[in-house]
Amino acid sequence: MRGSIAVVVALLGASSVLHAAGAAPASQSEGKPLYRVEGNKVDPDTLAGWKTWRALACDRCHGARQEGLVGPSLIESLKVMTKEQFKETLLHGRPERGMPGFANSQMVTNNLDNLYAYLKGRSDGKIPPGRLEELK
Repeated sequence: MRGSIAVVVALLGASSVLHAAGAAPASQSEGKPLYRVEGNKVDPDTLAGWKTWRALACDRCHGARQEGLVGPSLIESLKVMTKEQFKETLLHGRPERGMPGFANSQMVTNNLDNLYAYLKGRSDGKIPPGRLEELK
């Protein structure tokens, strides 16, 4: 556990180049795109991730555009964090840095993949900041 936190701390401080712009998302899961986006419209799962972000008021620490305030920029963090590191951080937190754990939140545990997809799409530069709607 302590080792994985050290890895996350190291990764959060690392920088990465931006993904090139294009129609297909940079990340995929089991051959299926991680998210689908057209303008401010996203697939239902990614929309659920955005709604989770809003309901938990994550913007209080990470900023309305996920660029960081008291907490780090998730735009930069998601460029270097793996999905597993993201889940570990979200569920168990980083108390030494003020990040609470959300393992006891059913909303979070039910939407971990959706929240990751939303934030990864923001980090990839594919999902715009602000209000989102469902892509049909």
